[in-house]
Amino acid sequence: MDTQQQKHFRDSWRRLHITWRKGRRRRRQTTTTTMAASRRSSFLIEILLCVSLLCLLCSTEKGCIVHGAEEISLAVSSLFPSLDCKASTSNANSTLKLVHKHGPCSPLFNGEPVNHTQFMLEDIARAKWIRSKLSGTNAADNLKDSAVSIPAKYGPGGGSYLVTIGLGTPKKDLTLLFDTGSALTWTQCEPCIVSCYTQTEPIFDPSQSSSYANISCSSPSCSQLPSGTAQRSRCSDSTCVYESRYGDQESFTIGFFATETLTLSPTDAISGFEFGCGQNNGGRFTGFAGLLGLARDRISLLEQSETQYGRSFSYCLPPSISSTGHLTFGKGSGTSTSVRFTPISTVSQSSIFYGIDITEISVGGKPLPIPSTVFSNAGTIIDSGTTITQLPPTAYSALRSAFRQAMSKYKMSAPASHFDTCYDLSGSTMVTVPVITFSFNGPIAVDLDPSGVLFPVNPSKVCLAFASSPADSDLSIYGNIQQRSFEVVYDVAGGRIGFGAKGCS
Repeated sequence: MDTQQQKHFRDSWRRLHITWRKGRRRRRQTTTTTMAASRRSSFLIEILLCVSLLCLLCSTEKGCIVHGAEEISLAVSSLFPSLDCKASTSNANSTLKLVHKHGPCSPLFNGEPVNHTQFMLEDIARAKWIRSKLSGTNAADNLKDSAVSIPAKYGPGGGSYLVTIGLGTPKKDLTLLFDTGSALTWTQCEPCIVSCYTQTEPIFDPSQSSSYANISCSSPSCSQLPSGTAQRSRCSDSTCVYESRYGDQESFTIGFFATETLTLSPTDAISGFEFGCGQNNGGRFTGFAGLLGLARDRISLLEQSETQYGRSFSYCLPPSISSTGHLTFGKGSGTSTSVRFTPISTVSQSSIFYGIDITEISVGGKPLPIPSTVFSNAGTIIDSGTTITQLPPTAYSALRSAFRQAMSKYKMSAPASHFDTCYDLSGSTMVTVPVITFSFNGPIAVDLDPSGVLFPVNPSKVCLAFASSPADSDLSIYGNIQQRSFEVVYDVAGGRIGFGAKGCS
């Protein structure tokens, strides 16, 4: 069945479903036997038509909505990634193609399965690093997780996404981690005075670019580099030198602070872009060439491109790591026409992170009994580099209980890493999942894509894709897996973040 047929049948089924629900309400309001009998006859016809259409919809690969906004039925195979790269349906004007670093669309892909335990540990450690930046504590303290025997160290995040940009004149293509939680954009540079880690592409050589220039120590840009233990500047022979460390005190980059031409598309280039030219880099980085920083800070790409793009960007993370998404700069360039916005909140005055306010969570259309103060106490940020959404224990416990009840007909299996609610789907071709809805200040409500609800651990095992933070007083983090398939719009100039369904597929 092609896309137009699917849309036709889906729309027809929805209209019939609405008609049936209206008919049911009318039947409850009348006691006339003849009218009731007539409506029952009409109701049976509608149901037969619905079932017929439903069967056609459920025969498709992605399944169908079976109870309005309460459940989604989908093919089990659609939950698991493929070894083949698939181009997503996305905006033709997108500036950059976006891929998951562990997926087959990534230049780093080596065909090996993802080590879920290790990336979950990295994910948890990233959350600790974020919280430490907000609280001013040392993220390197207490990074060993008591439940496992290996250290949880923050690198760039367990489930990060990559984009390819051009740097220099003539431009050289470089694959960078895209990160809304980092401000500085940097890449490894020759001659690697101390050391460089292994990356897929040739390391950028500034001596081969006619547009490269070091920034002097006397420049205001040097003095305005973020200060503190995580990132600071100093001088070397009157040249500005930056240093950035990433929480575990193992991952780091040190080098010259410089300007260069950054190319985003054949028609989009930013001259005089300030970035880090890393001469000494190491730790848990591997494969990719550096980071693309999109946080709320003067030095980020967001702020440096204000003239061209008006402090606005959007991205769509595909439902599967086997598909491509997109990262787009500028207003009005998103693919979705159904974007709804929530205000950007401030989790701290010095925060570079994007805050949002969760007001409610529903499972299968039923709001969870979570006190509003659970989310308002410490606040929530949305982060592209954290994979799994981390909720306060009170909220997570309520979500887990409601989800387990809705999934009671499926066989539970042993926990996997930090996932404590897992299911054995071996032998099943279809699975019905309750819709999980997040409500944000606005008010807006976001129905998660199934790929943001169930996380595939192995070819027959899936787990609830959420985790609990250590305490209710801890900051919540809305991770990238829950953002999948949405056009997520950062209208920073307007002080708001938007979510549009079906931004990419």
